[in-house]
Amino acid sequence: MQSTKLKILFLIAIICCLSIKNVYAQEQQLTNSLLKDTSKVTNEELSEREVLLLNKVTELEKRLVELEKKIIQPSESTQIVLDEKTLPKVEKPNEVTAKENTMLSEDLDVLKFFKDTTINLTLDGYYGYNFNRPRANLLRAYDVAQNSFTLSQAALILEQTPNLEEGRRFGARLDLQFGSATETLQGNANNELRPQVYRHVLQAYGTYVFPIGSGLTLDFGKFTSALGIEGNYNKDQINYSRSYFFNFLPFYHTGFRSTYNVNSKLTLTHWLVNGVQQTEDFNGFKSQALIINIKPKENISFNLNYYTGLEGRDSVANLNPTFPSLPTQPGLPTQSINPVPRGRLHILDSYFTWNVTSKLTLAGELDYVISRVNTFSAPMRVTGGAAYLRYQFTPKVALALRGVYLSDRGGLFSGVTQALKDTTFTLDYKFAEGFLMRAEYRRDFSNQAFFLTNKEGLKKEQNTATLGLVWWFGRKGGSW
Repeated sequence: MQSTKLKILFLIAIICCLSIKNVYAQEQQLTNSLLKDTSKVTNEELSEREVLLLNKVTELEKRLVELEKKIIQPSESTQIVLDEKTLPKVEKPNEVTAKENTMLSEDLDVLKFFKDTTINLTLDGYYGYNFNRPRANLLRAYDVAQNSFTLSQAALILEQTPNLEEGRRFGARLDLQFGSATETLQGNANNELRPQVYRHVLQAYGTYVFPIGSGLTLDFGKFTSALGIEGNYNKDQINYSRSYFFNFLPFYHTGFRSTYNVNSKLTLTHWLVNGVQQTEDFNGFKSQALIINIKPKENISFNLNYYTGLEGRDSVANLNPTFPSLPTQPGLPTQSINPVPRGRLHILDSYFTWNVTSKLTLAGELDYVISRVNTFSAPMRVTGGAAYLRYQFTPKVALALRGVYLSDRGGLFSGVTQALKDTTFTLDYKFAEGFLMRAEYRRDFSNQAFFLTNKEGLKKEQNTATLGLVWWFGRKGGSW
């Protein structure tokens, strides 16, 4: 019985194998027929089942092609829409370029502004000792205090120069000054009708370059004087203290200044101004000056200057602060002086600078000044000159010498007729560009007993020792 069941199972297995073989043969035949060129296949050569399979394959191929097209270039209907709030904003390339160009243009404007505009600061202080031990040093412009730590001046300079290459013909400059030096300059009632109004404004002028020849430069406002070789800012001077002629000659003027460069060796300048130290005019007359600058060589500069004007006041000063005497601005004078002084001031000033070598500098100044209170008055005269020598031993150490002679006839400078002399030795030590220490010994002497002491009586000499410290910052090159 058992053997019979085994035989039956074996027979069934043989039949299944034969069936599978037959099915496989049919599938193989169908595959081979599909590999043929379907364009030559007709419904007559294939069974109904094979035709259905072939149509199915063709349909699938078409759908595959359409799907590939949608993936490579999706249509509007298949694009995914996302909420703008959920994604960062992506700028188009042209928008990014435009924004970069705008930023670049703004940066260039800032760079152009600061290319020709400078912001400069200086701080100048000193300690001075007078061996006569008076309350103050006489005939000094800035180093007037004795045995005192003193802030001589703190100054801020703002300047924009014209730039013809970029088509800008105008510019401006403002010098604000603070410290004890203002009492010698624009803060002094001897120099101004209303010193409190202009106390801190040393310079303030605008510039325009007219397209005439090489360019005619016109300045209007208040500017420091070019009379005399010495200037206001200590860092640009040969010595720390200023000579008699700096203290005597004009400090500044207000009005028009015209400058024309004839060529690289000759420059002409003309002034039409209120007068000497007159931000506001003392009278109804205007003063004039002609300045000739000659540079025969790069290392030699020579100035010849002539100034003339009526400088007498035609009214009584009414110093501010006070109540106005009439309904006008406080301090404006309203009481006239009769007769009005009509005497004229003449200044003939010349000086030169010669850079003999990169280390040795020689300079000199000659002056002749005559003034009358009225046209019929006896003349008062100041004549004399100064000689300078400076040697740069190392980039940090330099020694300067100065000798001055001033003949004051009629007391035009000092109030007393006398012959004044000044011998000065100055040792420089520059810690760095922008920080300078100056140690100076100076001897003033006269043919008259003129200088103060701490006792009764006067002396013919005045000896001082001074230590000065000067700081400066800013992009402005050359002399300030």
